[in-house]
Amino acid sequence: MAVERTLSIIKPDATRRNLTGKINAKFEDGGLRIVAQKRVQLSKAQAEAFYGVHRERGFFNDLVSFMISGPVVLQVLEGENAIARNREIMGATNPANAAEGTIRKEFAESIEANSVHGSDAPETAAQEIAFFFAGTEIVA
Repeated sequence: MAVERTLSIIKPDATRRNLTGKINAKFEDGGLRIVAQKRVQLSKAQAEAFYGVHRERGFFNDLVSFMISGPVVLQVLEGENAIARNREIMGATNPANAAEGTIRKEFAESIEANSVHGSDAPETAAQEIAFFFAGTEIVA
């Protein structure tokens, strides 16, 4: 198994409800280490650039508006098969389809306000991490 890094975002619905610690406990209990972390208020330009792959989709403007509606916690998670492990811990995008014990099953308010984001592949993880973090901010 390979040690990987993945980007994790704790979204505004979760930070508003003070769930950062509970969510991070799930990551850590699941074998992932937090090797970088910061709480930020995304600008509209940042959110549009980060989610640019979805620009032509109908939900793009709502997604951007949601992601700038409050602070987010940006993190780099590290561990064995971190990308797949993180996605397993998060649960399905739609909380109605998420497995019991996953973050989205326990904390998501809706399919849109689903508490967390995680990279979906090694290439996107590298791009997403570099979007928000300088190499010197990641401490293994």
